[in-house]
Amino acid sequence: MKHLLIDTEEIHNYSLGKGHPMGPDRVDSALDLARRLGIIDAFTVETPAAAADEILELVHSSEYIQATRIHRPNLRFGIGTEDNPVAPGLSDVAARISGGTLDAVRAVWDGKAQRAVNLAGGLHHAFPDSMAGFCMYNDAAIAITWLLNNTEAQRVAYIDFDAHHGDGVEKIFWNDPRVLTISIHESGLYLFPGTGHAHEIGGPDAAGTAVNVALSKNADDHEWLQSIHSVVPAVLKKFAPEIVISQHGADPHRADPLTDLTLSMDAMALAYHSMSSWARQFADNKWVALGGGGYENHSVSRAWTHVLAAVSEQPIEPHTSAFGGVMMGDENVDRGALSEYSPQHIATCQPTPALVATSRAIFPYWGLQPYS
Repeated sequence: MKHLLIDTEEIHNYSLGKGHPMGPDRVDSALDLARRLGIIDAFTVETPAAAADEILELVHSSEYIQATRIHRPNLRFGIGTEDNPVAPGLSDVAARISGGTLDAVRAVWDGKAQRAVNLAGGLHHAFPDSMAGFCMYNDAAIAITWLLNNTEAQRVAYIDFDAHHGDGVEKIFWNDPRVLTISIHESGLYLFPGTGHAHEIGGPDAAGTAVNVALSKNADDHEWLQSIHSVVPAVLKKFAPEIVISQHGADPHRADPLTDLTLSMDAMALAYHSMSSWARQFADNKWVALGGGGYENHSVSRAWTHVLAAVSEQPIEPHTSAFGGVMMGDENVDRGALSEYSPQHIATCQPTPALVATSRAIFPYWGLQPYS
């Protein structure tokens, strides 16, 4: 059975205008690179339909949806700000992206595809009544809500690798024990949206299901990978999700202009392949991967090609050449040191403060021993 790739030309055009960081071509360039490396051959491509209003309204208010279509500023709904300028036609593209993520989740849940990818998805900052962080409709939350409302699903895990806190998805499911959200991101002390601290653990009916690892400014491969490999599999094993939806914003990479993390492409690729292993171990191999942030096209292309490779379980060696002989990994990376991070091996060195804080806040809810 081939994996599913959601793609059509329209969803490549999610853009907030000339000169805005959220410009077009990100999906185009990633898929072009993946085709050159033969990664796309493992996927069946499906064209998504736009999500109808009744689907968008699973998460968003009808008033907000109408406001996104008027094409004029409306600060009540976060439209027309510097981050979220008015962009005619964007609501149509965003609706198609949401329809695509829903199609991906349905296909995996129904067994029509083992795994699925929507690189245009992952618009994780959108709130029910507000556009935020370049995100209009929260496609992941819409798909998760549909799944909970229309199937027997009782345990859905959402894992967010973006440099920015996955605040919109977390807030929507803040008090729903059926949804586990895990976000590994640069601390809100330094970066938008200013949330996602270790003590933010979910509502009174769902305490422990919101997991936040707030990394230090300039966190490197070691801190990022240690946090991911110490937290994600441990909690997933306890939660036992029936499906995993992950968001793979490429902005943790050291070349990204909007964030401060200093990750290598090698470390990011390793984490994606770890996520592949965890989906197989803990979620019956049901995995939907989404795109997200990332504002330097070269690193976005490489990162999302690695996501496609991880979903389809195709290794890409760091020295593999891409465009013009550019390597898929980064120079000056200790690849031997990276090999210690695997689902079976937690880093043996001293845990970072971010990891300690998260483990103390979350692990007791899952019967796990916190780090110290």
